Amino acid sequence: MAARRRAEVGSSRRSPLDRSRIVAAAVTLADAEGVAGVTMRAVAAGLGVEAMSLYNHVRNRDDLLDGMVDLVFAEIELPTAGAGWYQAMRKRAESARAVLRRHPWAVGLLDSRSAPGPATLRHHDAVLGVLRGAGFSVAGAARAFSVIDSYLYGFVLQEVSLPFRSSEELGEVAGGILGGLDAGAYPHLVEITTEHALRPGYDYADEFDAGLALILGALEPDERGEG
Repeated sequence: MAARRRAEVGSSRRSPLDRSRIVAAAVTLADAEGVAGVTMRAVAAGLGVEAMSLYNHVRNRDDLLDGMVDLVFAEIELPTAGAGWYQAMRKRAESARAVLRRHPWAVGLLDSRSAPGPATLRHHDAVLGVLRGAGFSVAGAARAFSVIDSYLYGFVLQEVSLPFRSSEELGEVAGGILGGLDAGAYPHLVEITTEHALRPGYDYADEFDAGLALILGALEPDERGEG
């Protein structure tokens, strides 16, 4: 196994260095250590090269972050208008959530870049195109996009921050909280924990679909006669 690993590393190091390899390595590093761990030196070390060699392909760390964000957007399924805007936005949000669960460091970066890459531009244009084609006005499409993503990003941020990953862990966390809680002082917290969160088959992830349905159900085209 060790010999095989050394062979793989050696093969990787012999591969020509280019922007796509550097960005992919940075994303892998961020997945493991968070975006704070992504430095030019650390990325170079992972690739088995000197840090200075990266600057032939990326200008600086900001340029590297631009590429990382664009790579994340490239993984999100683009919406199409064939099934209607509601289904297109639902599928796109579900895909984005799955991608962000793989790359939780990206939640706070997706809309932070001033030099968006081609995948980012393609993604945003596709979302707006579906909404505009369905009859949303320019302002209405922008508003719908913002509302959907505010819910999406917020849910993922909360989801990856929870102190449990399974129903068993949830039971342990909830039991610890309830054990030291005055039920008379916090009746509604006790109620939602015992009658909702601890019910058989409960999965916090299911809350995403329910909340997304509420968001999408409140949106509607505001330009009559289009789409």
